[in-house]
Amino acid sequence: MTRLFVSRDSTALSLGAEQVVKAIQQHAGQQALDVQIVRNGSRGLFWLEPLIEVETARGRIAYGPVQAGDVEELLKNGLLEGKSHPLCLGDIEQLPYFKNQNRLTFARVGLTDPVDLDDYLAHDGYRGLKNAVNMAQADIVKQVTDSGLRGRGGAAFPTGIKWNTVLNAPAEQKYIVCNADEGDSGTFSDRMIMEGDPFVLIEGMTIAGLAVGATQGYIYLRIEYPHAKITLNQAIAAAYQNGYLGENIQGSGKTFHLEVRSGAGAYICGEETSLLESLEGKRGLVRFKPPLPAIVGLFGKPTIVNNVISLASIPVILDKGGEYYRDYGMGRSRGTLPLQLAGNIKHPGLFEVAFGMTLRELLYDYGGGSASGRPIRAVQVGGPLGAYLHEGQFDTPLDYEAFAAISAVLGHGGIVVHDDNVNMADMARYAMEFCVEESCGKCTPCRIGSTRGVEVIDRIVNDVQKDKNTELLRDLCDTMVCGSLCAMGGMTPYPVLSALNHFPEDFGQPKSARA
Repeated sequence: MTRLFVSRDSTALSLGAEQVVKAIQQHAGQQALDVQIVRNGSRGLFWLEPLIEVETARGRIAYGPVQAGDVEELLKNGLLEGKSHPLCLGDIEQLPYFKNQNRLTFARVGLTDPVDLDDYLAHDGYRGLKNAVNMAQADIVKQVTDSGLRGRGGAAFPTGIKWNTVLNAPAEQKYIVCNADEGDSGTFSDRMIMEGDPFVLIEGMTIAGLAVGATQGYIYLRIEYPHAKITLNQAIAAAYQNGYLGENIQGSGKTFHLEVRSGAGAYICGEETSLLESLEGKRGLVRFKPPLPAIVGLFGKPTIVNNVISLASIPVILDKGGEYYRDYGMGRSRGTLPLQLAGNIKHPGLFEVAFGMTLRELLYDYGGGSASGRPIRAVQVGGPLGAYLHEGQFDTPLDYEAFAAISAVLGHGGIVVHDDNVNMADMARYAMEFCVEESCGKCTPCRIGSTRGVEVIDRIVNDVQKDKNTELLRDLCDTMVCGSLCAMGGMTPYPVLSALNHFPEDFGQPKSARA
């Protein structure tokens, strides 16, 4: 029997993967071919999806992008033997886009069947947990601290410090909460992990529970990820059935329970305290801090709230050690970051690399430049609240401190590309309008400031007292940065001011005014 791999990832499905599978089943049946189809995760090279990989003696040979109409010809021309064809890409792991990555967190994504526990175990799965069950809690936390891992959801807070706070907080009940409300534009790494390797997230959360003495975990999943929900629940059921969740995990006498809870589509619930409010069944409003969730979190108990990628990075750290992970990266940005390229880009997808690569390298060596072939004019990094970078900033290393030095954020690693047709005044207005729509409304700078911001930008663009309103817009942004309760209002000025500073001509101002 020959094994064929076709992705079950949402992006692959949207590009026709399900139709490709049906075509394989149909034509293989007609030709009496002995074929097994494995639904794996995506390799992240989205411009090549739907991708078919065939298992041969020479390794896994890839073909793509394949449409349903290509399948009959591929089978007749030796697909099952990995023979040459215009759609043949060779060994996918030898393509420079893939080979030059540093796949630590995404090591299994695209390689294994996401819901096959045996497949996970065969590819180094649960080795981190095996080590953790035999370690003291403080030693687990020390490994995470030594790794230099920082929150991958955007805040970049040192993960080990957060865990240590929860470990030392006295309480009969503690919680682990995974923030899977991935709402930033241009981001999909959380989704790809949950759909392509859910066991790594489950393992990471279980290790977190053992580390701080938490016995209950929740994955707060955005409602727009139905495929991820199905995959997670299948993997959780398998973990329970095989003793990797529940009471007496792998005979250790330790307990950890886990379930998935769906959000209701509010961007603000990506903020950790709003998420906790929603998880408790309340309206998603930002909480005042202090107290921190690590002290008073879910249901008033000490709680670790970490992003999907943060938690999914834990197993490799506990398997290979904190120093192994720390050896990747630069400065205070250690390890790897799954970077997500979207927008006007020739090669969209996910690329996991160590911190330190420049934005230019990512855009051109991996991304291939703009899809339109026109010059890249602006790149937004870090979601809808991230700053817009101009061409003169493309040599900035992908590093938290390097981005902070140019008043930008690396955030969750989402990168949206625009060519020279973009109007940056429109993009600035969109940022303010987004805040109007998504603000929880609890604080005045965010709720009212964003509404006034849209009005002021409109006046600037329509040449109504341009200088006076430009100064007013800057003052308004300063108030939002300094006075908002959370990053929703506090970061909305980042895209607005960067557009105004770097692309003044789109606001009807002299180009020489660029800051």
